[in-house]
Amino acid sequence: MRSNSGFLSFVLFLAFAFHSLPAYARSEDALLLSMREAGEAKAAIAAAPPWAFTSPSGEPQGYLIDITNLALEGLTAPKISVSLTTWDSMIPGLQARRFDLVPAGLLITADRCKVVAFSAPITAQQDALHVLPGNPKHLSGYAQIAQNPDIELAVLTGSAQEAFALKQGISSAQLVRVPDIQAGIATVRGGRAHAFAVGQFSVPHPQRKGVEVVVDKRAPITGMAVAFRKDDAHFRDAFNEQLTLLRSGGAMKDLYVGKYGFPNWDVLAKLVKPGDIVPGCE
Repeated sequence: MRSNSGFLSFVLFLAFAFHSLPAYARSEDALLLSMREAGEAKAAIAAAPPWAFTSPSGEPQGYLIDITNLALEGLTAPKISVSLTTWDSMIPGLQARRFDLVPAGLLITADRCKVVAFSAPITAQQDALHVLPGNPKHLSGYAQIAQNPDIELAVLTGSAQEAFALKQGISSAQLVRVPDIQAGIATVRGGRAHAFAVGQFSVPHPQRKGVEVVVDKRAPITGMAVAFRKDDAHFRDAFNEQLTLLRSGGAMKDLYVGKYGFPNWDVLAKLVKPGDIVPGCE
């Protein structure tokens, strides 16, 4: 009797443990298996420090890289290997399966939510104008530029800032489209645009680069997230579970505030799903 009772307890324990596992853990995910077989998680990024960039030796670095690799490690997935590309080619490349995920710094937007599955937000910021020191045109935000057709604004091609500028009434003729952040800064410093619109934390050490940051206080709070294909939403959900653990355990805050020095953890801490940025985004 004692032996049978022990065996029954063991069976019940196994059944309970199996039932308690997330559904993801009970069935291998196709994307996870593919990445394990390849020995890498193929990712698209642009040269966008401090978010995501490559070292002189080619190693991927940055806040988004660190967070993504920690979450992948929790899923026993390999670390990311990156391909440098332009912002407007990231989602097409993801859909064409050239990449497994995009941890490049894509903002969660309504249009993007229609075509990709975003993770929970892992940044929080507002858009800012990067202008020459002293802000010679006394610019304060998108609305002011929309009212003055003589002002030219540099934006990343295919970026959320480009789309938002157009929605705010800035004409396409006023926009100077550039391929990356470095080109945006150079465009302002070279006098080919009066300002460069990008996230407020997207230009590290702006003074050293010869620009001043003017946060558009009327701009909405935006958040970056890792993008997955819609048919990989199962993996995205498991990835989000890891992000939740990184939040609750303090690792995300340690990176966001401690290592990278972003000052607004109180804002990010309230953003736990894509819908907190774009209502209805799942």
